[in-house]
Amino acid sequence: MILKTIPVTQYLTTNTYFYIDEKSGHGWIVDPAAEADKLLQIISENAWQIEKILLTHGHFDHIGAVLTISDTLQIPYFIHHNGNQYLTNPQFNLSAMTPEPIILKQAQYLKDNDIITLSANPEICLQVISTPGHTLDGAIYYDKSNSLAFVGDTIFKDSYGATHFPGGNFAQLMSSIKNKILTLPEETLLYPGHEAATSVKHEKNNFK
Repeated sequence: MILKTIPVTQYLTTNTYFYIDEKSGHGWIVDPAAEADKLLQIISENAWQIEKILLTHGHFDHIGAVLTISDTLQIPYFIHHNGNQYLTNPQFNLSAMTPEPIILKQAQYLKDNDIITLSANPEICLQVISTPGHTLDGAIYYDKSNSLAFVGDTIFKDSYGATHFPGGNFAQLMSSIKNKILTLPEETLLYPGHEAATSVKHEKNNFK
């Protein structure tokens, strides 16, 4: 089961996803962007056990609620290993432009093709696929068994992430999309960091 919420930041809206195993009530939260109290209330009301926080990249509009949720639930947060400079440098994570700069120092780091397994149900797992271009640390989380991927800001429905921020690279982003995402099975659903979900099939037919 996936439950999408849309925390409202001061500047834009970002999709935060709960990926929950209905049998055990355990799962992950992907990109807790803001409104930590709201997200914690949803977790409490559903009696979910969140095992890990997973980050698709380190921009401020995807990490704003990480520290509160991590501290409250006593759970770790994970990001691709190129994410250190984003989490620890407000210039890189863009929070320097806001009244509340964000610095996160306790992340655990992932490598390309790492597998994240739900401890309560090992049948549920996510493959980490590095997709730099929007940022240096961009990564998607791919569930082959359930034909879905959390893709952050690498790709959107009929669009893709900006490349003019620190670490952005247009050619690299195009390579990530064409070689890492559009090569997934066509039935794979793509859950982006903003706006509506899409699919590999739709994007292959419409990507320019």
